[in-house]
Formats: sequence, C-alpha cells, structure tokens
Amino acid sequence: MKIHNFSAGPSILTQEVLLKASEAVLDYNNDGLSLLEISHRSKAFVDIMEKARSLALELLGLEGKGYKALFLQGGASTQFLMVALNLLEKKAAYLNTGTWSDKAIKEAKMHDDIIEVASSKDAGYSYIPKGYEIPSDYDYFHCTSNNTIFGTQMKAFPDSPIPVACDMSSDIFSRSLDFTKFDLIYAGAQKNMGPAGTTLVVVKEDVLGKVSRKIPSMMDYKVHISKGSMFNTPPVFPIYTSMLTLEWLKNLGGIKAIEEINEMKARVMYSEIDLNPLFKGYANKEDRSNMNATFTLVNEDLKETFETMLKEAGISGLNGHRSVGGYRASMYNALPLDSVKALVEVMSELETKA
Repeated sequence: MKIHNFSAGPSILTQEVLLKASEAVLDYNNDGLSLLEISHRSKAFVDIMEKARSLALELLGLEGKGYKALFLQGGASTQFLMVALNLLEKKAAYLNTGTWSDKAIKEAKMHDDIIEVASSKDAGYSYIPKGYEIPSDYDYFHCTSNNTIFGTQMKAFPDSPIPVACDMSSDIFSRSLDFTKFDLIYAGAQKNMGPAGTTLVVVKEDVLGKVSRKIPSMMDYKVHISKGSMFNTPPVFPIYTSMLTLEWLKNLGGIKAIEEINEMKARVMYSEIDLNPLFKGYANKEDRSNMNATFTLVNEDLKETFETMLKEAGISGLNGHRSVGGYRASMYNALPLDSVKALVEVMSELETKA
C-alpha cells in the first residue's frame, strides 16, 4: 500500500530523489565507490557541494547579490546560537511566534540584551503578531517564518531598519518572497530540502565581521565561507540528497511553480477543516500555514474510529505535537496533492459515519 507521509520532519522526499540517492549509496557515478565512501576533498564531492550551494542561491534569486550559501551541521538549534555570536554586539530584537523562536531567544540571551518586539505566547501561539516596531538602534531583527508546531506562517515581513535574520526551517523554497529583504536565512534540511543532518545558511557577507567578540572557528560564518563550507568534514549524504531535491525543484519550474501546488494543497486541506463540523482548526485563519495544517477533533469519542480509518488509508505522521495535541498535516514540497485528497476523503467519510 502507498503510504501518505504527513510527518513534520524528518519528512517526505520525492521518489525521484530517493531513487537517485539510494543508487549513489551503492555506487556513485559508476566509480565503484559508494557516495558514503568517497573523500569529502575529492573532486566528486567538491562538485556536489558547489552545485548545492549554487542551486540554493539561484532558486532564492540571490546569485550575484553578495550572499553566500553554506551547508553546516548542528541543525537550526545551533543556528540560534551562531546568529547571536556573529551578529549580536549589544542588543537584538526578536519576534516570538512559537517554540523555536522562543528557544532562539533563550540562546541569544546568553550573550547580550534581547527584547521581544511582540509575542503570541499568551494565546498559545495561535496567531502572528502584527503592528510592532523594530528599534533602529538594535543589531538585528530575528523572526521565524513558519511555526511547525502551531501551524502559523508569516504572510508578510516588516520593512526593517536593521539586518533581518530568519529561521525558515519549515517553509524554505516553498513560496515566492523577496529574499533580498533578509540578511541571514537558515533552515534545517529535514523538512523541505533533504534528510536530517545538514542545515542551509544563506548570509549576506557585508553583515559579518562587525562584532568585537572572538568567535570560535566552528561558530564563525566567515571561517566557513573562506573554506567553501568545508572547514570540517561535511555531512556528505544529506548535502548530496539536498542537492538532488534542489535539482528536482529547479526542473519543476522553481519556487513559483511549487508555490502554486502548495497553495492548492492548502486550499483543499483547509476547506475540509472549515466545512466539516467534526474538525476545528487551531491557528487563526489569516495566519494559517501552507506547510503545517493543525486541527483537532471536536468530539474525542471519534478518535479511535478516525485513527483506524487513517491507518487503513495508509496515512502516516498525522499526530499533532504533544504541546498542542490533535492533528498536524505537514504538506511540504514533496507531498503530492493526491495525499492531501486521500486525507480529506477520510475526514469526509468520518462525517458520514458520525
């Protein structure tokens, strides 16, 4: 049976990418060596790294605009600290829209003064704050574009008088934006780009080198840039698989093409949530995420029946985060529309049985 994978991460990859990646694990480029065995200093892997970095900038429309792309380790959680080490001299402004932005604030506070320009914590992070001001005398503004756990997404970004750093871990490459508005973007690969194990960082070089502190080499963006993102041994397989995913996206027509598909998936999903009286959406409608639809059953007595039906339909990974409960349909780039339709069919069928 075909499994419809709604996992929030590590998440679904396309069959095309999985096939090419699995072939490379056995024999890369017909050289008689596995991708997992080749030297990270070999021409074969250097070419992979350069292509992955180049594709990232190309798809984001940032080629030739002073940005560098890096593939690092440690996940977005390490970036919470790295951003502060590299950009924070005295004060920074943070928008608190969920668990991950809250964690980013915690890490940054270890180094200097942090203010929350706005927060939706008081309402269980069910909405995106608006109408806040960003102080012009702060070092940078940090936001999280999509909140995986709570199912909210920033639909617009403020015009900031200071550099902007953004955690795009769960919606990178999913929608068209003016990415030149951001001075630093980071994203764990395991939601929209590849397997767990690498993190994409895209940074504008002219925002670096302005802090007075000494930065440990492994935490210094300038060091990683100078070494071509290979200051230490890189995670070969996650980077290769991310490169394949970026190739797939480019061949599909790029971000604009996948955005149309993602919007269609979201419309189908939220239409059922709103029209079916058995379900209730968690996030405010105007701030709903196109990547993660969060919802609950109105009548918990139907839980066992619903989950049996999901299993019979081959639907996996739908459980909501423990802090929210209910269900979460993660609709990342690689998830086909047919999977969303299969889920909606089960939800609709449950209504006829209730």
